[in-house]
Amino acid sequence: MKIVVSRLDEFPPGERRIVRAGRRSIGVFRVGDRFYAINNHCPHMGGPLCLGRTKPWVSSAGPGEYEMAGEEALVACPWHGWEYDLETGQSFLGPGEPPARTYSVSVASHVEEGAVPADEVAPPRTAVKGGRRPGPYVTETYPVHVEDAYVVVETSPRPAQVPGPVGGAS
Repeated sequence: MKIVVSRLDEFPPGERRIVRAGRRSIGVFRVGDRFYAINNHCPHMGGPLCLGRTKPWVSSAGPGEYEMAGEEALVACPWHGWEYDLETGQSFLGPGEPPARTYSVSVASHVEEGAVPADEVAPPRTAVKGGRRPGPYVTETYPVHVEDAYVVVETSPRPAQVPGPVGGAS
């Protein structure tokens, strides 16, 4: 099903619209010249996902250093702060993620054999995309395009990828 969101000239960059199609509620975001459509239902606890704040990806190379990507690419659910990539619908751990792991510290008069100096311990390699790990939730996204000067969301089921024959033809 095609849903007409608005005329292109009435949908400026940085804006969002929420449209309904039956029981479905979809948030459509214009980020620069790109459009994204995402389900307005947070998979975490059902909050109105598309009413949340948007922000760009932020990455850090170290304490006090950060770099922001140019355009907003994440939306945060206003209920609990879960953040979702507008393009893929993937959640990322950020607000609401488990607290940082803690370790016991003691003062010793000697260093035990086999101990590793702190500056030689490699950081964990679980970071993905902007220093964040993917979370457990993924929300549905929809293709958006401009058709005859109108912004249109396509909600028809996407064709399933059919695997090819294994081992060649018999």
